Amino acid sequence: MSSPALARAVVAPLVLGVAALLLWQVGVTALDVQPFVLPSPLAIGAEFAQNAGSVLAGSRVTGGNALIGLVAGAVLAVLVAGVSALVRVFDGLTAAIVAAAAVVPIVALAPVLYTMFGANVETARQLVAALAVFVPVYVNTLRGLRQAAPVHRDLMRAYAASPWQTARTITLPGAVPFFFTGLRIASSLAVISALVAEYFGGPIGGLGKSITSAASGSDYALAYAYVLGAVLVGLVFYCVTAGLEALALRRSHAR
Repeated sequence: MSSPALARAVVAPLVLGVAALLLWQVGVTALDVQPFVLPSPLAIGAEFAQNAGSVLAGSRVTGGNALIGLVAGAVLAVLVAGVSALVRVFDGLTAAIVAAAAVVPIVALAPVLYTMFGANVETARQLVAALAVFVPVYVNTLRGLRQAAPVHRDLMRAYAASPWQTARTITLPGAVPFFFTGLRIASSLAVISALVAEYFGGPIGGLGKSITSAASGSDYALAYAYVLGAVLVGLVFYCVTAGLEALALRRSHAR
């Protein structure tokens, strides 16, 4: 990406964000909106600064669970997608399971997992995040594995290439952009799922628990400060996956 294009990609969202915050602050002040309805950005920022240590601690818990779920769900999705691309019968069997997994509500799954694994461990939260990650990564990876044109496969057969050589040369490089598309979507879902799962039980800690605690104590600015922490965690996940995608595609094109 050229420098002007990069500048536009960075500056434009920043300008829009600052304008939205200014409008928010002016609107809350001018309309005398009560904090329990919507705190002002300045109040949220002050709470965020005063409780930075607590926000960071909660972010580590939520981010750690989301990261474990992201890695586990993505690895499982790639493995299942690889088998589905090779074995049509297996693809038919997994299609119904994936469709069911896509519509499982977190609010129903989290309490069940807490009952199964106990409320004193993080396993349930990690499994919820992994399930949320699995579907988009699986669907996009499977689509990518099937993108190879038949003429390219025929050409590899004409050269007497082995199945592994065909996969390494044609199938896998073509699937990489699709995999990272699914991973970028899943990175945000992992954070959201881990956060929501914290509302329904589990160990003390995490941004979800902190938001609930602050809101129940009528400290709404602090609750929004924890929400801001969750937003930052989600942005970190998204930016890291986007950076990995850019690096992988650059290396792929270099070859």
